[in-house]
Amino acid sequence: MSQNGNGNGNGNGNGNQQGTPQQTAQQSQQTQAPSSSSSTISLIPQTAPAGGITITQPPQSATSFYKIAPSQVITFGWNMTNVLSTPAHLTVSAVCENGNTYPVGPTDGVIDGTASSVVWDIYSYQQNHPNTPLAQATYTLHISDERGLSAPRAPGKLEPNTGLQFALYTPQPYTALSDGWSCAACNSATSIASHPAFISIFVSLLVMFLSGVHLVRHSR
Repeated sequence: MSQNGNGNGNGNGNGNQQGTPQQTAQQSQQTQAPSSSSSTISLIPQTAPAGGITITQPPQSATSFYKIAPSQVITFGWNMTNVLSTPAHLTVSAVCENGNTYPVGPTDGVIDGTASSVVWDIYSYQQNHPNTPLAQATYTLHISDERGLSAPRAPGKLEPNTGLQFALYTPQPYTALSDGWSCAACNSATSIASHPAFISIFVSLLVMFLSGVHLVRHSR
């Protein structure tokens, strides 16, 4: 009986002291977790400036106009500066002056966080979204990371960019003369020239000119 007691006592004692492998792994993870978290936070100095975007295409010296027509695409390009934390993704959208917002690019406005450009086929968008067509108006390009446009400034984090404006227009369809096309400006000029008042003024000026020529000749 004493031997069984010693055996049980030793077995239980050893089991309580060593623990199971699962318990040992959990304790190890709990011990290492705080150090891993603290090292991630310390990667970006709190004195670092906020990251930004510089638009490289199209030029920002003047407003660029783009035609909504087949094979007409817009390429937006940019460079990132002071971005120490790579965004998970970027959201690119065009905000119209009428208040509507349109996703830019082939993936509904969401692109890779390291991207430096996006191509927008505005004609295809127009054809595929008849309920929300692109208006002939001025737009503002919005670029932000996964935190959105309202994200506060943070060291090394990308700050949203809303500095680029561009305009879209729809070309007028061609109409042949045989189909009834007429030049409104030309017709307006013709009607003015044939107006009685215009004829009277023209005749008066002509008489004054001829009279002046006659006086000059007699004075010689």
